[in-house]
This record gives sequence, C-alpha cells and structure tokens, in this order.
Amino acid sequence: MSKPFVAILIGSDSDLPVMEAAFGVLDKFDIPFEVKITSAQRTPQNTHDYVTDADKRGCVAFICADGMAAHLAGAVSAVTLKPVIGVPISASLEGLDALLSTVQMPGGNPVATVAIGKVGARNAAYLAAQIIGSADAEMHRKLVDERDANAAAIIAKDAQLQKDLQQRKAK
Repeated sequence: MSKPFVAILIGSDSDLPVMEAAFGVLDKFDIPFEVKITSAQRTPQNTHDYVTDADKRGCVAFICADGMAAHLAGAVSAVTLKPVIGVPISASLEGLDALLSTVQMPGGNPVATVAIGKVGARNAAYLAAQIIGSADAEMHRKLVDERDANAAAIIAKDAQLQKDLQQRKAK
C-alpha cells in the first residue's frame, strides 16, 4: 500500500480554479493528494472504479466538488466507508442548489459538507487534515501549531488596533 493520501474528485475542469485552494492547504501539511475529473452522471463506472481502487491504495478521505445537481459526493459516499467531504460549487443559483444537494444525503450515507466555493475547498482540506490528525500525532501537532499561530496573529492585530486607537484619542 502506498502512503495515505486524499483524493479530490471534481465534476468538471471548470471546478479546478476553486479546488486549487485545497491544494495549498494539503501541500502545507505535506499531505499527498490526487485529483481526478469524474462525473456521477456521465462517467459513473469510472467514478466507482476510481473510488474502490483509491480505497485499496490507502486513500484516507475523499473531497468531492460539484455544482448544480452536485451528486458526485453522494455517489462516492455510496461506494466507500471512508470520510467524504462535499464542496458545493457555484455553477448556478449562486451555489445554493449544489449546497442543498450535497448536504441532504439519505441516512447511512453521510457527506460532510463545507461552504460554497474556495472557502469550502480550503475547509475541506483542513477537515481532511483533521481526519488524518485523529490517528497521526505529527499531523495533530501541525494543526495545533497552525491554530496557535492564527490566534497569535489575531492577538497581534488587536494589540496594534488598540495602540492605534490610543494614539487617536491622544490627538
């Protein structure tokens, strides 16, 4: 079996610019990933074959991005017991149709659903890292360090704001 990885499936090449936001997060945490264009409706057998093969090769989570009817995450969830994270893409109705299609899965076939678009893509990658971190102490430490750094940045920004406000009052 190869090194554990995250599989990113996109319904169309037009989803790629959004999903590139996930690539950066996965790269930052040194998480290997694969990306595949596949469709629940147009290439169902290819989708099924890829998912079952990825399961055998050590995939730890699937991130699925799709717009409009957004059935890709559900189709993947139907053939794996690995976590599936759905990223709704804004292809119509500002992504609301994709959000509802992704989040409304039948009982027994869960799909973790994140925000629409690039923020969702980043959060999907963070969620995949957290899934890995639940069993990998090194990944867990990387996530804790990132959270601590984010908190420190906010504290520093607030300190600067308070200093600026004090200087403004002194004038």
